[in-house]
Amino acid sequence: MRKLMRVDMSAGAVRMEDLSGEEARLGGRALTSSIVAKEVDPLCHPLGAANKLVVAPGLLAGSTCPNSGRLSVGGKSPLTGGIKESNVGGNVAVKLGRLGIAGIVVEGLPKSGKWYYLLVNKEGGKLLEGDDLAGLSNYALCEKLQAKYGEKVGIVSIGPAGEMKLSAASVAVTSTQGKPARHAGRGGMGAVMGSKGLKAIVVDDTEAPGVSYADQEAFKAAAAAFRDALREHPVTKPGGGLAVYGTNILANVINEAGAYPTRNFTEGRFEGTHKISGETMHDVIKARGGNTTHSACSTCIIQCSNVYNDKEGKYLTSGFEYETIWANGANCGIDDLDAIAQIDRLCDEYGLDTIEMGCAIGVAMYAGVKRFGDAQGAIELLQEVGKGTALGRIIGSGAAVVGQAFGVSHVPVVKRQGLPAYDPRAIKGIGVTYATSPMGADHTAGYAVATNIMKVGGFVDPLKPEGQVDLSRNLQIATAAIDSLGLCVFVAFAIMDIPSGMEALPKMVGAQYGWSFGMEDLLEYGKGVLRKERSFNLAAGFTALQDRLPEFFQKEPLPPHNVVFDVSAKELDQLFNF
Repeated sequence: MRKLMRVDMSAGAVRMEDLSGEEARLGGRALTSSIVAKEVDPLCHPLGAANKLVVAPGLLAGSTCPNSGRLSVGGKSPLTGGIKESNVGGNVAVKLGRLGIAGIVVEGLPKSGKWYYLLVNKEGGKLLEGDDLAGLSNYALCEKLQAKYGEKVGIVSIGPAGEMKLSAASVAVTSTQGKPARHAGRGGMGAVMGSKGLKAIVVDDTEAPGVSYADQEAFKAAAAAFRDALREHPVTKPGGGLAVYGTNILANVINEAGAYPTRNFTEGRFEGTHKISGETMHDVIKARGGNTTHSACSTCIIQCSNVYNDKEGKYLTSGFEYETIWANGANCGIDDLDAIAQIDRLCDEYGLDTIEMGCAIGVAMYAGVKRFGDAQGAIELLQEVGKGTALGRIIGSGAAVVGQAFGVSHVPVVKRQGLPAYDPRAIKGIGVTYATSPMGADHTAGYAVATNIMKVGGFVDPLKPEGQVDLSRNLQIATAAIDSLGLCVFVAFAIMDIPSGMEALPKMVGAQYGWSFGMEDLLEYGKGVLRKERSFNLAAGFTALQDRLPEFFQKEPLPPHNVVFDVSAKELDQLFNF
């Protein structure tokens, strides 16, 4: 039976609980959001004792299901003020699954000024003093812990930004190569972890019992069908777009569509896209001896990640993604790939959300703090964050705070969370997701780009308002379910186009746990997650105003299509009618 680990920071105690009732059927995002909705006061301060940090692998974690290595990190967000599930890959989710741990709940506050880390292994959990770890960057921290516990452990950690409890602080997770380059970036979960005085979680699955199956043969058959779908689809197959060029293959695609946010969302095309595109990055990585086809997450067969070396051929960063390159590239008017890679490394070291930082720096540039295109200036702003200066703390608190501090109204946020790499005026389906997701502006919550631009699962014209709410609703429901299984969002490409891939999902769940679980059950599962999240936000004081895009998206036409976001408020308010 899967168990829940409770970590009481006030008492310094760890205890194990059996999952019971409804929660016994929950995993990943479903479990984090359920615990937060049930146990956290929606009106509490996100950095206070009443908030909780919940870390949970998906239902399929530790199994032989491909691409089942995602980890959910949940709590009340200090950035949005609402419920948050921040999603990350790496090597920890599978280890927790093999240990039979459904989730870790961190609650209470420690003695002032004390730091701890949690050791998790086959014996359970143990809270250990970690004052000697305080102040370390994520890379230095992981090297120190790996020297003590071995290179194969998984590590969840925060950097200096999390220690400072900045609202853009991320939670780092080690990759399969042991680098803290995978991040639960969105929503400031690193600040919540920092408020608990928890610097790291070390997960050692040596001699773990592993996963048991109610019907192993049925599971194998379903997992094989799912694997075949991933290997067949042109986006996810070996030698496909993601494997060859990584997520940054989207740069030229979205730029051509006129939806590549440029210079703080003032234009839809960037003249320097060719310098920072996936194709260019691929060639640079190859020339420097890096790796363009890299599996950074356990059980991954898509291999969309990479290893990016500097000009001397030395490791600089990994998981150099489309969102990061856009946010700190085109959004800031920067076309220097090496400079953006340095920014990515700094964000990983300090523990910062690269999307939020790109949005924050973009707003600062719009305000005249630095000029657009000033790569060194952007790096200097990030270094201010690392130092904890007054300016750095403003930047590290996210785009909304930067806008307030410098009197800017052109601030691309929803629920105070920075928008990702698709302008909602030119891809209206993703705009609906940004506006209505309980998470705030989050592209992965309902990735309408797939259907609006890539025609996966059909086609809905990205420049017209018709059909966008239905599209986003269906994708948000499906995504909530996928997040709860612990699957990578990129499996959506295959399962939306190949029916056997979609049908395999409930079959795997049923075969592993012995449940009667069909496609309708899977969809109801996703709906249940969204209902809990929305109810929490309403209780936290959210109204229809929080389900709106910033005013400038409705009033300022976006070149080159000269379009505005024109999905009506009435339609947006109908999204949760299910």
